[in-house]
Amino acid sequence: MSDMLHIVDSHAHLDYPQFADQLDDVLMRAAENGVREIITIGVKLSTAEQPRRLAEMHDNIWFSAGIHPHEAGNESDACNYDAIRQAVDHPRCVAVGEAGLDYFYDHAPRKAQADSFRTQIAVARDTGLPIIVHARDADDDMIAILTDEMDKGAFTGVLHCFSSGAALAHAAIEIGFYISFSGIITFNKSEELREIAKSVPLSRILVETDSPYLAPTPFRGKTNEPAFTRYVCEKVAKIKKVELAEMARQTRQNTYDLFSRINRA
Repeated sequence: MSDMLHIVDSHAHLDYPQFADQLDDVLMRAAENGVREIITIGVKLSTAEQPRRLAEMHDNIWFSAGIHPHEAGNESDACNYDAIRQAVDHPRCVAVGEAGLDYFYDHAPRKAQADSFRTQIAVARDTGLPIIVHARDADDDMIAILTDEMDKGAFTGVLHCFSSGAALAHAAIEIGFYISFSGIITFNKSEELREIAKSVPLSRILVETDSPYLAPTPFRGKTNEPAFTRYVCEKVAKIKKVELAEMARQTRQNTYDLFSRINRA
């Protein structure tokens, strides 16, 4: 079924408890569906060793390190440049983050979110690593911060699990960012998001699961897992009117271009 496919899940949380007792089976199902590489994402420096260990144990897993906006108010190193830089100083760490702004839940004060986000951008800029950006209900402030920080010096990154408006998508593309689509793009009520996807250049698209959350149709309500990246890729291919194999190839190349530490040998 998937012998010719090589899909990359650019954003999963493999260290979460939903996968604790079944990771080998999860990775096997991913391979059976053509998902051959996975980036497992850090959300707190206090637990950064968990995704790192997974990447050290598996040749096809990579990791990121950073502070999610939900954690910006309770992580002691949320704005500690040196601690963040040390956490990403590992050959299998491919990115800073996920970092960003989340005004939907507001689990952390907005200033704390912005301060941590800017600190992580500084680390990305200085190390040359991309930053993985979480943006929810914060489009105007996200555009303002990205624009302001880009004026201080170039950096690159991705808006992951994109569910924001067209203005943010276009602003991100304008500064050289990538847009990553998740299972949300398969939901019945996501027509606006599908319209945005039509306007995003193929060369700027990534695919992901954000597992264990947001399982795509037809798995709504179930635990999401990397194998389901195939369904996201299929949906984006349909939207962009290309074959699945070509979408897999293009999004894989885009992932390699952005996360340049990934070994493509």
